[in-house]
Amino acid sequence: MKKKAAATFILVLSFMLVIAGCGSGNQNQNQSQGNEKPTESQETEAVSGASQTNYTPIDQLKDNYDIIIVGAGGAGMSAALEAKEKGMNPVIFEKMPIAGGNTMKSSSGMNASQTKFQKEQGIEDSNDLFYEETLKGGHDTNDKEMLRFFVDNSANAIEWLDSIGIRLNNITITGGMNEKRTHRPEDGSAVGQYLVNGLVKNVQEKEIPLFVNANVTEITEKDGKVNGVKVLFDNKDEKTITADAVVVTTGGYGANMDMIGEVRSDLKGLVTTNQVGSTGDGIKMIEKLGGVTVDMDQIQVHPTVQQDKSYLIGEAVRGEGAILVSSEGKRFTIELDTRDNVTAAINKLPEKSAYLVFDSGVKSRAKAIQQYEEMGFVIQGDSIEALAKEMGVPADQLTATLDTWNSAVKNKKDAEFGRTTAMDNDLSGAPYYAIKISPGIHYTMGGVKINTNTEVLNKDGQPIPGLYAAGELTGGLHGQNRIGGNSVAEIIIFGRQAGIQSAEFVKAQ
Repeated sequence: MKKKAAATFILVLSFMLVIAGCGSGNQNQNQSQGNEKPTESQETEAVSGASQTNYTPIDQLKDNYDIIIVGAGGAGMSAALEAKEKGMNPVIFEKMPIAGGNTMKSSSGMNASQTKFQKEQGIEDSNDLFYEETLKGGHDTNDKEMLRFFVDNSANAIEWLDSIGIRLNNITITGGMNEKRTHRPEDGSAVGQYLVNGLVKNVQEKEIPLFVNANVTEITEKDGKVNGVKVLFDNKDEKTITADAVVVTTGGYGANMDMIGEVRSDLKGLVTTNQVGSTGDGIKMIEKLGGVTVDMDQIQVHPTVQQDKSYLIGEAVRGEGAILVSSEGKRFTIELDTRDNVTAAINKLPEKSAYLVFDSGVKSRAKAIQQYEEMGFVIQGDSIEALAKEMGVPADQLTATLDTWNSAVKNKKDAEFGRTTAMDNDLSGAPYYAIKISPGIHYTMGGVKINTNTEVLNKDGQPIPGLYAAGELTGGLHGQNRIGGNSVAEIIIFGRQAGIQSAEFVKAQ
């Protein structure tokens, strides 16, 4: 065991050195297709909490479980916990060497309305307003039934997380929203690692088996009903495991450049913020069983991505008051407009890049900036003039821009562009900071079609018996544009629902 532990530790260290953070998105790394297991240099980031996890050893594998969950991100682990609570014996198979998936990379927070934390902090919100703003953000193309279920169950999802020791009571705002409903960890840090660590802890405490390096290559069926999976362990040993239901939570296809190219050739050449395991495996397996897809060409490009490391700079930075400036040192858009609109504004600039500019106050409120600083993304200046010099922009223009912005904050009126949110604090607290950003592929809104019970639907709109799905591999909820903070809410809300509904299905057998 000691030798095995040492080997694992060395492997984890190598992953950290090779990937060095969240989102190595150069095109050479992202050619993992279908069910191919990524090479060692492609393995997902080993972040402290997850890398220390003791996963279930292969000698504890059984031939049969009540429910098989494919994918150990937020949706998969939420499903497992709810299934266990319903008296089931679930198992989780994760193809990567650690749990977390794209959930680990989540930054800004989790959107929810009418929550106890909002009420405690005097934030007036409603499910109807959340619904309306999300529908508007998706250009009125969202699946309305799915969206209604989503908003109406968002507060309960926050309560459920709190009940299992995952408290998200620090609230900010993201683009496309008019109320503070983006829930973060108490210290204001990025939500992803905190959420994953908390879910893994609960999975272990409930003694739910979680196997990593377990690549599900096929979902099996018999007599028109799903009955298990084929799993390749450590890229060499294939086993067939049976179950009465299968829940697929494998994430999207944001790291599969071939799949993206088939539906969006215009995105060729962009970096991706996705972890390398996001290759659309679950979608392809479900299609083979007769499941249908929706909105596959709807791929979100995030406006603020650090290009060298393909690392997402979370919306919470703008939510806490940062502004965007061009290479001329001028603002050019409403920073908290929807992601597609901000992306379009950046792409209209000659250089197709911009700078996030903020002060020490923003840095203190958005804890993720500390991580960006450690990774070498942050430019600093003791004064605005010093920052301008480091950025290579005209000092007089940057000074004028900040003066104008600070006056707008003071008067609560942005005469230049009409920004109305995240204007609680001006940018007057030296030192000053900037991060250079450009757009990058971030999220795939399209995927398999499900109903509010998370049952996978066929071409006739009928559920495929025993097959459930949740998270980014599903489509329809977000329409043509996802609001920041809604993906984390989606994986918890529909992940829980998948666990509950699959358990009910098994009980009825």
